[in-house]
Amino acid sequence: MALLSDSEIQDRLASLQGWAREGNAIVKRYEFADFVEAIGFVRRVADRAEAARHHPDITINYNKVILVLSTHSEGGITERDISAALSFDGAVG
Repeated sequence: MALLSDSEIQDRLASLQGWAREGNAIVKRYEFADFVEAIGFVRRVADRAEAARHHPDITINYNKVILVLSTHSEGGITERDISAALSFDGAVG
């Protein structure tokens, strides 16, 4: 899978609410009512990531979850990351 160009990344991010580029990755911060909701979201993300065989880096801080996506084998952002971001947004309760 080929890396996206800077302009392609900007175009794709325009269609993803709340996602931003940070270096060679895209990142989104989610906030939930409480820890249990946050963990439920992470479980749904895990199921989707397993099905797609594309896994985000996940940070959990009580009711806040940060997802970081990058295609490590390619050294940056690819269509797989954009597709995963769309899928993970769909995992919000």
